[in-house]
Amino acid sequence: MVAHCAALTSIIRLGTAVCVLPLYQPLRLLSEIGLADIVSNGRLELGVGCGYQQFEFERFGVNVEEVPAVFSECLDILVKGLNQRIFEHDGRFEKIPPTAISVRSVQRPMLPIWIATASGNSMGRAYREGHNLLITAFHDGLDSLSSLRERIEEAAISKGKNVSDAKISLLRCCYASDEEAEINSYLDNARFQRRLSEVLLLRRQQSLDGYLLHETPTRQDLSFETMRENLPIGSVNRVIDRLLEEIDIVKPTQIAIQTQMGDFDQKTMLRQIELWGDKIIPEVNKSLGPRPDVAE
Repeated sequence: MVAHCAALTSIIRLGTAVCVLPLYQPLRLLSEIGLADIVSNGRLELGVGCGYQQFEFERFGVNVEEVPAVFSECLDILVKGLNQRIFEHDGRFEKIPPTAISVRSVQRPMLPIWIATASGNSMGRAYREGHNLLITAFHDGLDSLSSLRERIEEAAISKGKNVSDAKISLLRCCYASDEEAEINSYLDNARFQRRLSEVLLLRRQQSLDGYLLHETPTRQDLSFETMRENLPIGSVNRVIDRLLEEIDIVKPTQIAIQTQMGDFDQKTMLRQIELWGDKIIPEVNKSLGPRPDVAE
């Protein structure tokens, strides 16, 4: 997908969110990373994560209990391969003799790596090694965002770093509309997506039709009213005010806005993109003023 988008663009950065490292063969992934960075002329941002679905891990031959260790070792290999022309690795899961990857990334000293995590250990590693953080509070509100910020600060301090030494991207469900039915449709789709995530977490067997999963209500379900209270959803002014609150708490470098949910058609989403570009983002930037730690 990054390679495809690279051919259609020339300026914007292009990223993966995320590559689940325990499911990849690291040498092949290094070649794919190199190719994507070359064809995008050095615009790749590499998002990586640990994953969470036992069903997937079993089918890729990965022991779910070993997933954090597999992730950590695979990231070790990626960092070596991106920094060294010839490298080797003698680890618990991978043994790699001296090896050169011919398709090398063009960014130096190394392309940006974003670690998707809520774990203090992974946050600490990001600060120790100069990576960035991709975080989310799912559908929760300001209290959860405050806890995330505290965890980030603790991770930075534990490694003798400043919080600003890593970029922070906050993934957030956001939607602006004055149409009640449209907002409720977005909330319904967002809750549906969250339910599917829970189903995937608990999934142990193949469904009879080979693919389709069935959503079921869970204990994590929130009412539409609570979701609207927790998230930047509603009128343009409500979305702006809520985003400013969240930015003040988390102090992210950037926010990844998730507006596409379910079966919203292209016309609806193009209208939403224009609304953000014409009204919401300019007003947020105006309210924040010049801030070197927050990207437009």
